[in-house]
Amino acid sequence: MKTMLRPMLQGLCLTLVAAAVTPVLAQSQARMVGPEHLSAHWIMLNTKVDADIPNSGRNLDKPVCAAVSYEIGSDGVPRDVQLRKVAPDSDLGQVAVSIVKNLRYGPSLTNRGSEPIATYYVVPFNTTTMDPAQKAKLVAACQLPGYAQD
Repeated sequence: MKTMLRPMLQGLCLTLVAAAVTPVLAQSQARMVGPEHLSAHWIMLNTKVDADIPNSGRNLDKPVCAAVSYEIGSDGVPRDVQLRKVAPDSDLGQVAVSIVKNLRYGPSLTNRGSEPIATYYVVPFNTTTMDPAQKAKLVAACQLPGYAQD
């Protein structure tokens, strides 16, 4: 009797482990979408965003862009927020991270199942006096490769 029970218990344990791991694996496999196509999946709900701004640091008053990658979870909240690029070098990257952490999203009409999406956000700083061509060049320096052009 004991020898018959052992394979059944092992099979049950494997099934339970697979059931526990599957949602974690599915969550980390979010589709990567470029920011220019994000609105086909998620709509930003914020009308304003709070940010943690330092009193001092490097290049806080210079034109800078920061690229922050993140995943929009099925609840519309950013997860795994990471600073990926700052151009030129500046301490404003952490400000961009605080901005992205405070974003909130609602699913678009084509994303009724609230599918998680991996994307990134480029935050330009101190660009109000720049001409549009200079600003576009600065922001282009912060674009991240590997995101689908849905």
